[in-house]
Amino acid sequence: MTTAANPYDFSGKVVVITGGSRGIGHGMALAFARAGARVAVASRKLAACEATVREIEALGSEGSAHGIHVGKWEDCNRLFEEVYRRWGRADVLINNAGLSPLAPPLETTEDLFDKIIAVNLKGPYRLSVLFGSRMAAEDGGSIINISSTASVRPSAEMAIYGAAKNGLNLLTQTFAQEYGPKVRVNCIMCGPFHTDISKGWSRTPEYTQRAKETFPLQRAGEPEEVAGAAMYFASPAASFTTGAILTIDGGSSNPKSQTTYVDRD
Repeated sequence: MTTAANPYDFSGKVVVITGGSRGIGHGMALAFARAGARVAVASRKLAACEATVREIEALGSEGSAHGIHVGKWEDCNRLFEEVYRRWGRADVLINNAGLSPLAPPLETTEDLFDKIIAVNLKGPYRLSVLFGSRMAAEDGGSIINISSTASVRPSAEMAIYGAAKNGLNLLTQTFAQEYGPKVRVNCIMCGPFHTDISKGWSRTPEYTQRAKETFPLQRAGEPEEVAGAAMYFASPAASFTTGAILTIDGGSSNPKSQTTYVDRD
């Protein structure tokens, strides 16, 4: 139970975000920085992480940049080591990095299959084990997984991505049991969002019209609109919340809409 005057004050806390240099991850990184957190930003492009850290510093907080490939086990190990060497702790882990290329069944190679599974499932698994076990052995913490509505409304060309995200939903509930009571593990299941990668479809006239006709909120979301849910899950306000999966999709799960849209960080 929280007794904090402001449960959304993250001063002194360390938040680790994969895929934190753009899209939804970038929006969460800046939101946590505004709330006083020190943010470890991880993605494949170190320069992009460093640019995000400069934005964090401009907000009066601190950050660290980590160039890693989440799909590689050894890179996950290195991120864990770098974070604890730099900050000495981690209070929140957000498994946000994702890879969601179209993968038509007959055209999908073994290499593409392995890459999609590695980034969306293997990496979050390994990072959750590393950070979760350390959090459970120390002061506790929060793990937040970023899933997709493709995990429950898949299409043929997104079957591998949807399967990986469905696995991430399951890992959320599994690790909630594994690392409780000191570590809470929750999931945000995202629908259509405007990001650097999704703008190829999310801002087209066809999509805009379809959203108006089928979504209760009649649009795609902005990356910053996930941050509030992430801050809730990470905060003492969610002290009795674990193993939960929260859908944020503008109402696109409405039965009138049968089309699956995925966010790519």
